[in-house]
Amino acid sequence: MITISRQFGTGGHEIGAEIARRLGVKLLDKQILNEVAKRIPVVEDAMEKIEARNPLWRDDFTNFYRNYMAKAEYDGAEQDQTSHELFDAQCAAIKQIAQKESCVIVGRCGFYIFKDHPNALKIFVHSSEDCRKRRIAEKYGLDLRDAAAMVVDNDYSRELYTKTYTGCEWFDARNYDISLDVRKFGINGAVDFLMKCIE
Repeated sequence: MITISRQFGTGGHEIGAEIARRLGVKLLDKQILNEVAKRIPVVEDAMEKIEARNPLWRDDFTNFYRNYMAKAEYDGAEQDQTSHELFDAQCAAIKQIAQKESCVIVGRCGFYIFKDHPNALKIFVHSSEDCRKRRIAEKYGLDLRDAAAMVVDNDYSRELYTKTYTGCEWFDARNYDISLDVRKFGINGAVDFLMKCIE
């Protein structure tokens, strides 16, 4: 399997999707949510809403469960459902899918989930902040100031998420087999380069 961690605005998702297409394997992103929802029925509707509102759904873990636990009514045994338990359920779902078939995993701390797996290629995609803010500005029709704010906010969210749930530093090169600056390649060039590494 291949895991792709990426800075916001690098096109990491597009790179992962194209690698999955070329290899003819499954891309794991939203599919993971569906697997988690099957394991924890109470989150199904809420997670779908979170995903529709914010594809970076991990940002809503803690708030969702804090609100759920505050409002939910229990009949008897109270279940202490936490965001860490949801993360664990997500990890279990990813592993279950990966056991059955080859796949490309975008985000979701895939590098950590498969840190000891002998057949996992762990990739980190990065680029300069200037390059990324320009890409985001063009993609979403934003001015550069708003795009820069999105880049900073999303990078911080990913860094915090990784540290909170794995104890690892997101930028630590030791987490990955390949660290690639897409500024030097572009999306298609990055895919071509990575495909050579994979093959």
